[in-house]
Amino acid sequence: QGRLVESGGGSVQAGGSLRLSCADSGYAYKRGWFRQAPGKEREGVAAIGADGSSRYADSVKGRFTISQDSPKRTLYLHMNNLKPEDTAMYYCVAGTTGTYPSLLRESYNYWGQGTQVTVSS
Repeated sequence: QGRLVESGGGSVQAGGSLRLSCADSGYAYKRGWFRQAPGKEREGVAAIGADGSSRYADSVKGRFTISQDSPKRTLYLHMNNLKPEDTAMYYCVAGTTGTYPSLLRESYNYWGQGTQVTVSS
């Protein structure tokens, strides 16, 4: 088991909701969620800095909310009004350099194994 362990993925119908969780056994200045759909590049979905500032991809704004329980080092992604295009493997990430909640892959040096989210129409 690695440093980051995701849970909460699954299958849901369009319009439904899921909550992803990520337990982090280490310290990080920022954490986030990326996703990768079959045949597509991995993309940043949401990120949060140690000060609570957050950023979202345009495709999920207003539907997804990132949050964290800092003392427990647990990261969450609340996903509402899910769409079939949200279907992907979702990865939890943590970065130990810089506090800006970037949505760029190179900003993170720790990655989880991923949890699958499938949204059916």
